Amino acid sequence: MDHRTPDEQQLVQWLADMNEDDALTMARRMLLDEHVNPMRVLELCRAAMDIVGQRFEEGEYFLPELVLAGEMLDTIGKMAKPLIQQGDSGASRKLGRVLIGTVHGDLHDIGKNIVSFMLDINGFEVKDIGIDVPVQTFIDEIERFQPDVVGLSGFLTLAFDSMKETIAAFEQAGMRHRFKVMVGGGQIDETVRAYTGADAYGINAVEAVNLCRQWTTTAA
Repeated sequence: MDHRTPDEQQLVQWLADMNEDDALTMARRMLLDEHVNPMRVLELCRAAMDIVGQRFEEGEYFLPELVLAGEMLDTIGKMAKPLIQQGDSGASRKLGRVLIGTVHGDLHDIGKNIVSFMLDINGFEVKDIGIDVPVQTFIDEIERFQPDVVGLSGFLTLAFDSMKETIAAFEQAGMRHRFKVMVGGGQIDETVRAYTGADAYGINAVEAVNLCRQWTTTAA
């Protein structure tokens, strides 16, 4: 189990409870005054977003809460990013290109945003095409961007069918062999990965970065 200090627990709670002012003030203090590891602060954000996602699934939260959670995460991410990059001077060479989006029928972008952010600070060129992305848009963007990896994100169980349909469309378009596909989201496991036809799934953002690293370094 994750052992958290009282401050860390408080930050998770404030984020999950939509207490924006207190959460952002505390995140700023942890990052800029106390020099807490920025990756640790982002991990706390992810834990809070898991709670937000759960409350959404249970009908306690609705779209406005998801949007606010995403905005809070974005603000903290912008504070954390320069601090992470300060400590990593070797990330200027781009490792590869990753196209990422939430599949059609799903409006969740919190997990996707964390993955995009993590890939970016780890030296990947990332193109995030948003939420509720139609199959054809994925195909058009792949043609334009020519990615090494395509990430399909989805939190709701209905997203699994959308993922399967999207990957099947890559096959039909004759492009499936040109890139690796990873899927990610709240309830994805090996069974879902096999069902969708993806190459792999990431349990969290760190895992997603590791997958992309493996694929792009072996291809290089």
